[in-house]
Amino acid sequence: MCLANCVSEIPSCCNGKKGGRVYKPSCNIRFEVYPFYAEASQPPPSPPTNATPPSSPSPPPPPATLTNSGGNRKISPETIITSTVPAALVFIIILSASCYCLLRRKEYQVAKEGNGGNEIFVVESLQLDLHSIIAATCNFSEGNKIGEGGFGSVYKGTLHNGQMVAIKRLSESSGQGLEEFRNEVALVAKLQHRNLVSLLGFCAEEEEKILVYEFVPNKSLDYFLLDPGKQRQLDWLMRCKIIGGIARGLLSLHEDSKLRIIHCDLKASNVLLDEDMNPKIADFGMARICGVDQSQGNTSKIVGTYSYMPPEYALHGDFSIKSDVYSYGVLILEIISGRKNSSFYQSDYAEDLLSYAWRLWRDGTPLELTDQTLGISFHRNELTRYIHIALLCIQEDPADRPTMAAVLLMLSSFSVTLPLPKRLAFCSRSKTGQSRLAVSL
Repeated sequence: MCLANCVSEIPSCCNGKKGGRVYKPSCNIRFEVYPFYAEASQPPPSPPTNATPPSSPSPPPPPATLTNSGGNRKISPETIITSTVPAALVFIIILSASCYCLLRRKEYQVAKEGNGGNEIFVVESLQLDLHSIIAATCNFSEGNKIGEGGFGSVYKGTLHNGQMVAIKRLSESSGQGLEEFRNEVALVAKLQHRNLVSLLGFCAEEEEKILVYEFVPNKSLDYFLLDPGKQRQLDWLMRCKIIGGIARGLLSLHEDSKLRIIHCDLKASNVLLDEDMNPKIADFGMARICGVDQSQGNTSKIVGTYSYMPPEYALHGDFSIKSDVYSYGVLILEIISGRKNSSFYQSDYAEDLLSYAWRLWRDGTPLELTDQTLGISFHRNELTRYIHIALLCIQEDPADRPTMAAVLLMLSSFSVTLPLPKRLAFCSRSKTGQSRLAVSL
């Protein structure tokens, strides 16, 4: 049918011409008045002997011309090449770019979802072999152990290049499984802030899960809070420095990262102190990742340290950036009082540090909360303001708690007027181990 249509158009486009070609989408036809096929294999017949030779050679056949279906305009091969080659190149470039983008998107999605059992999606250069870890710690010798907890042990080590590191060796009985381990590696490897601990490497071989951090010589904050002798090293200026540094580290997690990170386990033992007593937030095994436009979520797996948990998380599994704000408020009260919330028992009317601080505030005597080792080295108004900020951070309703950006502004500027804190609701555990919510009067 296509060829028949081509033939039917020859009279209208090529009548009286020596040759031509008609194109259709699925076929084309060409004709000439001289043989244009198999010329090399079939030489022209020789003229008869009595024929008179021509006075001049016949002119060569005219070059083939291409016509459109209307027959009014000739299209040369050069025109076709000039128009089709650039279009073909553009098509190839677009196709290649599309394939590349699809491939990268697929690789990113696989890395983000982390579907591969024991795979750890981090920069390969961070992975260390187990033999180098064993050599750095003298086979995890007791002399190199600098800390121990429910997660496992921490050892001081020296890498082959002479760099001192802190090596966290997770125990099999730790609450941090492979999923939390992979989570911590992927998170901390991307975090860069002076108030966040730096991850230098990791190892996952022979059932071992090991994290290699920068070495922080002054251990953790709870090391100072629990030791009466060490408490005296923390004067009021030093405690203000630590409170402000923790706030900046949290703000970096909540606002300055490409993804919003909720720590979910902020506590004194997870705040390390460097040689200048600058605080560094550590241990991101329980952290939650949210999108930049997401600030809350829910989980049925409630993990963390109970004495730092906000009521909505302990009772219902609801977490948000305001969960970290609550834990931060608990930390401020611990730093000011020199006491741990988990081991505080003042009286039958104050079963934890938070309710005790609220009763003192309500009675107009907040400075009675102050650590006695501080003496008179503090400014009364400044310390009272810090207690005020802490009470705002531990409000029952997350909406009543300030953001970390607002907290930093409150800490640095006395011109910012603070709202009055509402009476607190605090969580406690019954003798059966169940959580309950109580309201401080």
